[in-house]
Amino acid sequence: MKDRIKQKAHDLFMQFGVRSVTMDEIAVQMGASKKTIYQYYADKDELVDAVMVDIINHNQDCCMKDKSSAKDAIHEVFLAMDMMQEMFQNMNPGILFELEKYYPKSFEKFKQHKYTFLFKVLKENLEWGITDELYRNDINIDILIKARLETIMLPFNQLLFPKNKYNMVTVQTTLTIHFLFSLATIKGHKLITKYQQDRTKNTNTNEKILA
Repeated sequence: MKDRIKQKAHDLFMQFGVRSVTMDEIAVQMGASKKTIYQYYADKDELVDAVMVDIINHNQDCCMKDKSSAKDAIHEVFLAMDMMQEMFQNMNPGILFELEKYYPKSFEKFKQHKYTFLFKVLKENLEWGITDELYRNDINIDILIKARLETIMLPFNQLLFPKNKYNMVTVQTTLTIHFLFSLATIKGHKLITKYQQDRTKNTNTNEKILA
């Protein structure tokens, strides 16, 4: 029951945002009483925190899986793009802003994940790409990682990319490809283009199957 409550809360938070979803709404959606919810979670803050921990753990598992199955550093980034596309597909873009403003404890965990785990993942990717001569060896790794970490968050900024005008997946993909080309060597450029073409073919094939 505890996991079912957490999963339902996750689905509702992703779709409607954190603040607008009440404990009453979660109970109704589950066909349970609010009292049942409170048997497992003392308050909404605790439930939000549990959902955030699950999201972070899932993201970290996906990153490690992508790293282990990637053919090269650029391929790892393309695998990460696929993961982000799946994650952003049905995500309310205001969720991070709401977490920062109303659930600082949970947002602090996200920041820790961002500046510790993701920083390490990006650093290892850049070092791998430099070793394989796919990325330029004259780049400032520290500055580029920090810039990239902030760029990843840009699709959530509703002032820059309002959801009625921009698609989060499109924004993230565009920024990621731009980042890759900016640090790649000629050898890297060719590989990026190849992975882009493969990705387009796979997308078109999937659309035909669905049609």
